[in-house]
Amino acid sequence: MTKTTENVLFITADQWRGECLSALGHPVVKTPHLDALAGMGTLFRHHYSQATPCGPARASLYTGLYQHNHRTVTNGTPLDDRHANIALEARKGGHDPALFGYTDIAADPRGRDPNDPELKTRAGLLPGMTPVVRMDADYQAWKNALRQRGYQVDDDPRSLFRPNWEGIDPSRGRTFAPTWYRAEDSGAAFLTDEALAYISDRPSTPWFAHISYHAPHPPYIVPEPYHALYDPTAVPLPVRHGSAEEEARQHPWTRFYLSNQLDAAYTHGASLKDYLEIGEDEIRQIRATYYAMMTEIDDQIGRLIAHLKETGAWERTLIVFTSDHGEQLGDHWMMSKFSYYQQTYHIPLIIRDPRAASDQARGMAIDAFSENVDLMPTILEWLGLKVPAACDGASLLPFCHGVKVEDWRAEAHAAFDFRHFPGLDGGRTLGLTPDQCSASLLWDRRYKYVHFTGLPSLFFDLESDPYEFHNLADDPAHHGLVLEYAQKMLSWRMNHDERTLANTRLGPGGVVVHHPPRRRRKEAVVE
Repeated sequence: MTKTTENVLFITADQWRGECLSALGHPVVKTPHLDALAGMGTLFRHHYSQATPCGPARASLYTGLYQHNHRTVTNGTPLDDRHANIALEARKGGHDPALFGYTDIAADPRGRDPNDPELKTRAGLLPGMTPVVRMDADYQAWKNALRQRGYQVDDDPRSLFRPNWEGIDPSRGRTFAPTWYRAEDSGAAFLTDEALAYISDRPSTPWFAHISYHAPHPPYIVPEPYHALYDPTAVPLPVRHGSAEEEARQHPWTRFYLSNQLDAAYTHGASLKDYLEIGEDEIRQIRATYYAMMTEIDDQIGRLIAHLKETGAWERTLIVFTSDHGEQLGDHWMMSKFSYYQQTYHIPLIIRDPRAASDQARGMAIDAFSENVDLMPTILEWLGLKVPAACDGASLLPFCHGVKVEDWRAEAHAAFDFRHFPGLDGGRTLGLTPDQCSASLLWDRRYKYVHFTGLPSLFFDLESDPYEFHNLADDPAHHGLVLEYAQKMLSWRMNHDERTLANTRLGPGGVVVHHPPRRRRKEAVVE
């Protein structure tokens, strides 16, 4: 491959549901700038995260590895230093990956001093990233900027999400009130300002910028005028059974989680345990605020795109937009992302390759299954760099170039681990050992199989039951299919066992390394 001297703009939003783009026909949320980006690039309709929550999801995103290979199982689980990642690999090509935001990667403690500050945070820095603006849990850089702009800012970072109820109708719900700072001073605007300053200082020098926005992750709050952007009466209610008790009957994990929901409070001063008690008006407003947070991020992305066009960098910059994982948003009576349902894993993906090779495919929407493990090899291929042998994903650039990729994956895959879940006591509440607290998921166009290590499996017909209400695993008429999909999952798992040195042999001639593809790859141009 020929190394490129072009730019990379790698954007992630946190907890963004996959259907929440107006380009995909969402009935409420408006994302005009992302829609335009999709029109000038490639939109992937069926794109999925590989894990939940943020730490494991981002470990897959940055390393190109499935969770059973990187073994970061929850927030705060260290990422083994032996794994390659997008930042370290980009550096091999002379790039300096600059971070604006956070990566949620806990440091490998081996070989570090016990007093190393990186061992005192679960939201650590991905090795290889240069933290131009680091926005971890204390938000120190943003707080400093607010103080410089004349705001009185508490040391407690939770105060940044305190609502301003002055002149606000309280009947609209707890998430309706806006922030106490202006929209131009929000966390998203601050990160964008910093990224624009960084890019502006490099008009002729290649750059690699990773902007990691916190929104639309809870707590759900957004500046004025975004807070009133969407009418909650126009927002659809969650998809769920008539009661949480009825929902809980589906599976032991669902029963446990509905009483032990976990994440940042959905709004300042609240608890997710309050969620089951709130009414329909409140959940509609929560959803309206969540959508408004997306539109604020969309506007910030619009600023980035406008700057690239104004400065001439537009035709030299690869743009990738995605999320780490989704959000239940009340579906199945759940908030957050600790589930086996599709809302937790379906996320957006838009890629714009500026080169002429993509001209014939601009505006295409891809229906093939794509995964976050594919983004590391995609960016590396675009940079003209070698993809590490251990990588589980494959480049998506052929899709961006209008190429029909044969022998592509026919299913999507994900996993989650709950050994460290609060209230579970290492699994004993459910009668499990810690290593039994895990689930693997596989789905295709028709069926979905969920295998729990120490709990019953689930099987859904997504064609007749797209919202996964009816578990068919115990239905005798579906036992053959359940076995088929269990075997399919086993074969997938074996085909993606860790292989860093598996294709290396030593002998009289020294080290011989083979680089076979993960799958056969035949490509034909789409007519």
